[in-house]
Amino acid sequence: MIFITAKFRVRPEHADAWPQLSAAFTEATRSEPGCLWFDWSRSLDDPSEYVLVEAFRDGDAGGEHVRSQHFQDARRELPPYLASTPRIVNFEVPGTEWSELGEMQVDGS
Repeated sequence: MIFITAKFRVRPEHADAWPQLSAAFTEATRSEPGCLWFDWSRSLDDPSEYVLVEAFRDGDAGGEHVRSQHFQDARRELPPYLASTPRIVNFEVPGTEWSELGEMQVDGS
């Protein structure tokens, strides 16, 4: 799978509205056949920073995502709300699911 984590620094005046501002992009991406997950979290240290954790089945699915109309729309519509260019880490990793964190095993899980 293609595993991507990106950090988005949103302009402070738009930070609370970011989930709504990015909702159409998020919903459209989640509906892609090759999308495994597409999840936003807000930083505990910086309320204007959102972290996106996303994964796609393979490189072809990732390419389809980048070529999609909703991705092109997001490239045009979302940057005015951002304070800086998002930062990204992108890797190809084996599998298509999350693994358990063995160092914190919970009984009965």
